[in-house]
Amino acid sequence: MYHAPLKDMRFVFRHLIDRSALASTYDHDAWGDDLSDAIFDEAAKFASDIIAPTNAGGDKGSVRSENGAVITPAGFKDAYAAMGAAGWTAMDASEEHGGQAMPMAVSAIVNEMWQSANMSFALCHLLTQGQIYALEKYASAEHKAQYIQPMVEGRWTGTMNLTEPQAGTDLAAIRSMAIPDGDHYRISGQKIYITYGEHDMAENIVHLVLARTPDAPEGHKGISVFLVPKYLINPDGSLGERNDVTCVSIEKKLGIKGSPTAVLQYGDNGGAVGYLVGELHKGLEIMFAMMNHARFMVGLQGLAISERAYQQAISYAMDRKQGTPLDGNNGDAIIGHPDVLRLMASMRADIMAMRGLLGIGAAAMDMATHNPDKNHQDRLGLLVPIIKGWLTELSLEITSQAIQVHGGMGFIEETGAAQHYRDARILPIYEGTTAIQANDLVFRKTLRDGGASITALLDDIDADMDAIIAENQEQISPMASRVRTSTACARDAISHLLAAANTPRKAAASGHHFIMMMGMLTGGWQMVRGAAMAIKQSKEQGADINFLTTRWTLADVFVTQRMPQADALAETIMTGDEAVLAVAAELLAAEA
Repeated sequence: MYHAPLKDMRFVFRHLIDRSALASTYDHDAWGDDLSDAIFDEAAKFASDIIAPTNAGGDKGSVRSENGAVITPAGFKDAYAAMGAAGWTAMDASEEHGGQAMPMAVSAIVNEMWQSANMSFALCHLLTQGQIYALEKYASAEHKAQYIQPMVEGRWTGTMNLTEPQAGTDLAAIRSMAIPDGDHYRISGQKIYITYGEHDMAENIVHLVLARTPDAPEGHKGISVFLVPKYLINPDGSLGERNDVTCVSIEKKLGIKGSPTAVLQYGDNGGAVGYLVGELHKGLEIMFAMMNHARFMVGLQGLAISERAYQQAISYAMDRKQGTPLDGNNGDAIIGHPDVLRLMASMRADIMAMRGLLGIGAAAMDMATHNPDKNHQDRLGLLVPIIKGWLTELSLEITSQAIQVHGGMGFIEETGAAQHYRDARILPIYEGTTAIQANDLVFRKTLRDGGASITALLDDIDADMDAIIAENQEQISPMASRVRTSTACARDAISHLLAAANTPRKAAASGHHFIMMMGMLTGGWQMVRGAAMAIKQSKEQGADINFLTTRWTLADVFVTQRMPQADALAETIMTGDEAVLAVAAELLAAEA
């Protein structure tokens, strides 16, 4: 079972994000401990009691009937209805549309609980949140009034329809058409990989669909986005006739089997009724707003599934008796074995670093949303690809380590450990692969401004470490100095990338290493900040010494285990690109 790690969640919320800066910009009483604690406590109960019990059964998958209807696993429909009834589906939306307008810094913590409890199930809410975000920003007043509140109430859900059989990463290849027809358009074409494109958990499903109009220019500039409901909406807000969109099939997948991934066919009977969102031919701009939100949330999923896998692994390691520890007795639990201890300590340290980075990312999203300062936009722009890339890649490592702790039993489906690994495997792929995130970080976020934004981030890290070193805390100063060493290595790597700006293949060849290096560095930044705060708190009356000791002890684990890897990646960035690019593709395809 799953239990929300509330102590660490509260620590990040109270001590790693700058609540005073957010409160001055974002007028909401959720910044206070009383309200936020109440929200987190109730969300933890809901995640453990209502959502988590559906996870194992959900791994059997959704089922499509002969008429195209999709039946989700047992408990999914009731759990989603309960989310709506309890107001959890309303957290993020504006008060104007019936939402609670919670800050992302609060919402992210709650969403981590949902995703840990059952990632397949929570995907539906994740996508609906993203669509609400896009509609609030770009839809007409009429469409906002019609479509947002039912999604906020949990009665309707939303999807994102981008991919087509011939158009994956290259959205310029989209062929779906939108033909003008009075005050609406007739949509035709096929969309694939549509998560929750058809299901039985809601009265209606609202699709955001990328398509071209007949007069659209070629390429990216000719794409528009359309709102296409499964059921048409009557003037009084009730549901009307079924729209011309059909679920042709649902995919058989490695993981997240409970979430139906649909192939949708539009326009077999005259064209699906769709409504333009925003300006004509500005579809990619609108979708990228939704995708930026989605990429952050997928990074959150990486943290969430790692936490779930860790909880199962530590429970097993504390209970399983096998062999004789080097300094123990026969019959002691396997956590006494140094290598198992190494795995578990590294896993938990990584998860704490992930949660810290995600927390400041959520706060950056709040600041960028409610503060016009360009610096906030730049900082968010840097953090999103790092969060999406590093957290999702790290989730594969952690969920694999969780299987390793179980030994042979981890490879057996009965234990449930394998499900977390399978579920995590999609995370570095959907909503933009790690390579796409790396290209974004290298070309758009580093080279485009001559390294100014990322250098400003490194300056902030160094400033924080210098302040900690100046305090001369015996336990923490060496950690801060070690992070300082890694920022120096990162600066050298950035200089190398800037020198390669005119040779894009060289820069791209180092992209994966760059995003992993920045993930480790920013994760270490938050771990050392947290350790310094934990030391200070430990001196206060009534302090939770066990938790705080764990905090600074695991910071040391992260710094000693991950920072050398970050430095090595910096070296690889500076020396390894030419070796890779010298390999001819034909040689790789040739028979050995």
